[in-house]
Amino acid sequence: MSLGYYVYTGAAIGILAVMGLALVRGFLGPSVFDRVLAANMFGTKTVLLIAVYGFLTDRPEFLDIAITYALINFIGVIVVLKFVERVADGTAPEDL
Repeated sequence: MSLGYYVYTGAAIGILAVMGLALVRGFLGPSVFDRVLAANMFGTKTVLLIAVYGFLTDRPEFLDIAITYALINFIGVIVVLKFVERVADGTAPEDL
């Protein structure tokens, strides 16, 4: 095995550790914004993990999947923050 394999494996282990920390922050965050930030961070690290996995398996099409997941993550975080803002302002519909 080449040196690159060990580098990518170490990167994957580091990313998994940071994802665990993001989960802890998401569950323990005192405010909703801490939880949203943790969810965004978890999504970003998932994108990195997918890209590293693509390099580990020599399958570059995983980068397309990672980019698509990043776009979905970005849009999802924006939607959640807009919803939280509307609820805080009192402009959200009553049936929510």
